[in-house]
Amino acid sequence: MTAPLVIGSVAYSPNVVPIWEGMRDYFAQTSTPIDFVLFSNYGRQVDALISGSLDLAWNTNLAWIRTAAQTDGACRALASRDTDLVFTTVFVARTGSGFTSLESLRGRRLVLGSRDSAQAAILPVHFLREAGLSEGDVNLTRIDSDVGKHGDTGRSELDALRAVLDDRADAAAIGINTWQAIGRGELLPGAFESFWTSPEYSHCTFTAMPSLEIERADPWVANLLAMDWENPQHRPIMEMEGLEAWVPPRLEGYASLVAAVREQGIAARW
Repeated sequence: MTAPLVIGSVAYSPNVVPIWEGMRDYFAQTSTPIDFVLFSNYGRQVDALISGSLDLAWNTNLAWIRTAAQTDGACRALASRDTDLVFTTVFVARTGSGFTSLESLRGRRLVLGSRDSAQAAILPVHFLREAGLSEGDVNLTRIDSDVGKHGDTGRSELDALRAVLDDRADAAAIGINTWQAIGRGELLPGAFESFWTSPEYSHCTFTAMPSLEIERADPWVANLLAMDWENPQHRPIMEMEGLEAWVPPRLEGYASLVAAVREQGIAARW
């Protein structure tokens, strides 16, 4: 019998366990069974992948970039969610505040999420610089509510929104998932409006080391991509994980974060 592939994931919310139990049940019916290990933070997960304790890691974009940096680019990105290929950062303010562009932030107060959140901290600073705004041009506040989880919990983004409502900031940078929750009326309906949305970039990806043979990796990827939104047994897992299809990764979508990490001197290691 084929030994299960061991996959690492960070336990950023209570539904991570049922997601991975569902994934394990799905793959048990295929030629590529899996087991999973949960981590409290991405630093430990990346260390485990590089050391050989894991076959695969379900990594954020920052964790992927740090893994690539520590392995001189030898690691491989195998698959992502369809939603990972169209991730964006959204700058928001209280409804009626009059912001119209990033230039509107000059001399104003912007609140960012946790320092290791690509969508709510690292990339927002990068986008400001691209717009000709230095950190001295904007009064930045950082809320490190969930360091280690790369903003996956969304807690720091919610804390940033609260800071705007409490008039401790004029605007906030948040990820598209949080903005969509606002748009659906699930979160603070009517309280915020967006005034700038970033270009699309890539988010999470399954990461493997060269030690995972192609003969094992390729069949696993094929079985992953075969999960079907229209299949009633697959859909609950996919809904919890926030996708309608597994897809090949879009590596060029990491270019903006690579540039941001370099500009901001963010270390390759934790």
